[in-house]
Amino acid sequence: MKAYFTYFKLKFMSGLQYRSAAWAGIATQFFFGFVYVMVYIAFYESGEKQLPMNLHQVITYLWLNQAFFALVNQFHKDPELFQMVKDGTISYELVRPKNLYFMWYFKILGQRLSNVVMRFIPIIFVTSLLPYPYGMEGASNVYHFFLFLCSLMIGTLVVVALSVLYPIITLATMNEKGIVNVMLSIADILSGIVVPIPFFPLFLQKISKYLPFQYISDLPFRIYVGNVSFQFGIRGIFIQLFWFLILVFIGFSLMKRNIKRIVVQGG
Repeated sequence: MKAYFTYFKLKFMSGLQYRSAAWAGIATQFFFGFVYVMVYIAFYESGEKQLPMNLHQVITYLWLNQAFFALVNQFHKDPELFQMVKDGTISYELVRPKNLYFMWYFKILGQRLSNVVMRFIPIIFVTSLLPYPYGMEGASNVYHFFLFLCSLMIGTLVVVALSVLYPIITLATMNEKGIVNVMLSIADILSGIVVPIPFFPLFLQKISKYLPFQYISDLPFRIYVGNVSFQFGIRGIFIQLFWFLILVFIGFSLMKRNIKRIVVQGG
């Protein structure tokens, strides 16, 4: 376990060195955050009354999405892992006396956490100072806040388990631009990053309940704003744990199978 933590630490520390990228990311999140906020404010001011979330909840939800975007977004792909698969340097990884799946898992976890650590505090701090209706509000209550933290941490484990699947699939396809990009597009939409899940058509809401993507960001953010009950949040966390175990099992099994059939290119 110590060796895997070393992989995590190295990736985390190297990610912290790219401060200019972090500032660029913060500027990008503010830009898109204000665009989304103004669109939803205009939508609510149009006079529609029967909506699944009030304006306070939606604005806070949107800013949480931007603050933790580097942590929960689906389109984050580690180019090093994909390049390793395609040019044959994965052979160096295979000779190491460690499990390749968990090596990749901890590398991606370290990278995601390093990306979000330098971004979420400035975004939350600034948006909390903005006047109504543009600003972010605090958690609905202290119980929901701690439940949100728990759900966000488990959601991080789920999204990393999904992220490891993509280079594993590339081991078999040798190209990440096909099925991987289709999966990423579906995951991005159904995770609530583009539109909060309560605004989806009813049939899509039902579908999303049986997929892991909703439990990455939509669930913790809705817990924070108080759009779901405390009991619903507890049930959601158990579902998150279920998906985490399932995805790790699937990824571990696929890795084991694909390594046996791997053809190393390059040289």
